[in-house]
Amino acid sequence: MLARARTFAIEALQARAVAVEVDIRPGLPAFTIVGLGDATVREARDRVHAAILNSGFQFPAQRITANLAPADIPKVGPGFDLALACAVLAASGQIPGEPLGTHALFGELSLDGEVRAAHGTLAVAEASRKASLQMLLVGPARAREAMLVQDLRVGVVQSLASAARVLAGGEPDPPPPPAPERGGERRQLPDLGDVRGRPDAVGALTIAAAGAHNCLFMGPPGTGKTMLAQRLPSILPPLSHAEAIEVLRIHSVAGHLESDSLVYERPFRAPHHSITTAGLIGGARQGWVGEVVLAHNGVLFLDELCEFDRAPLDALRQPLEDGRVAIVRARHSTVYPSRFMLLAATNPCPCGYAGVDERCRCKPHELARHRRRLSGPLLDRIDLLVRMERTGSESLAAPPTTSSSGAAERVLLARERQATRLHADGVLVNAHMSAAMLREHVVLDERAEQILARVRERSVLSARGVHRTLRVARTIADLEAHSRIEPADLAMALSLRPGFAEQERAA
Repeated sequence: MLARARTFAIEALQARAVAVEVDIRPGLPAFTIVGLGDATVREARDRVHAAILNSGFQFPAQRITANLAPADIPKVGPGFDLALACAVLAASGQIPGEPLGTHALFGELSLDGEVRAAHGTLAVAEASRKASLQMLLVGPARAREAMLVQDLRVGVVQSLASAARVLAGGEPDPPPPPAPERGGERRQLPDLGDVRGRPDAVGALTIAAAGAHNCLFMGPPGTGKTMLAQRLPSILPPLSHAEAIEVLRIHSVAGHLESDSLVYERPFRAPHHSITTAGLIGGARQGWVGEVVLAHNGVLFLDELCEFDRAPLDALRQPLEDGRVAIVRARHSTVYPSRFMLLAATNPCPCGYAGVDERCRCKPHELARHRRRLSGPLLDRIDLLVRMERTGSESLAAPPTTSSSGAAERVLLARERQATRLHADGVLVNAHMSAAMLREHVVLDERAEQILARVRERSVLSARGVHRTLRVARTIADLEAHSRIEPADLAMALSLRPGFAEQERAA
């Protein structure tokens, strides 16, 4: 007898429809699963066998063949367990087979028949809605995650027996209580009010947050680089609902969820400098996402930037420029979103004291090796370079430049101005403007045009550098509520441009 159940396979961040076909025929007892499944899928035979018996059903002592179609799509993970078990029960006549065509089933089975959550529940729920299915049956652990998808009926099933009851026309189990959404109130974060004597650095951090610009702090140890970076989340605006759904989908597929409710705080990823290229970009195995994808719509903080290997840093070029990362391997290729804000900190030399009195003892070849870690193309994609010098004790006694609440209010107002101006172009922040958008939305007054013309004549900046400088200048103007970019706005953007100040001094 033949039965078909409907489920989904996770491919990148999307869900692909999969038909679970089970055929039971007389013969020596055997249970075979075909259809390009990984080791986890193949091990489902033992989980399904035990779950069926421990749930009070009979496991057919016949030849069972299960096919996961289409056969050319790789099947990864334990999310097929529930569909396999229900298809076996339907093929053996223990439950009706008709509802399997209108219901999707997604979940892992324990040996006692409990339905556990599987990675990618949100993506499966969205695919179920697009397929116009009557109901999606999932375990209680991720039911609330699936319920975020509108116009989809989600049935909570705590066990295989519950799923059989629902397919026979019964009611699902009660859903778990909703978890509180962490959106209206911010959790306690380090405050910018703790920073003393760094008005230029605080101002640059505010500019970076307002326009989602990439920023690099460079200076000797103890100058507050990491301290400033840790306070960036306190001034960033919360995620929009659409952004929060997108972040939840990524972390659900990656299996990094702490809660199945929406979280409106922007991701802040800070990998160690020993990370590999696969760990940073992704692709260690199929479906593996790297830190740049987990930082989507948030911040990627790279502390001790020059301690990272050259290969992972150079691999950041495409994500920084395109807002996506394409992972191509011998048997698969995948494109992931990776629109993040890069925040980095580094020492000027291996010992950290270059330019501080005569404390630096680094040899020329050590300095050269240290600087080679940061390639020119990577530096060209950084919008703001803040050089932090040591300050005297009187600076530590100075009042704070601003608090996080004050800076966050300025950032939010600036982002609202950007969103209003760029809404028709499908962009929300200045850092994501294309060259065509720059020509339309970046208007300089006469004196600012003259300054920019002189910069272009001397070829001090690359074409990319000019575009990035104009984006930063537009953000500074938004913070100051200027309709046009004024000379002071452009001058500040140029002073923060990597390499510009050095070339000006050399000239």
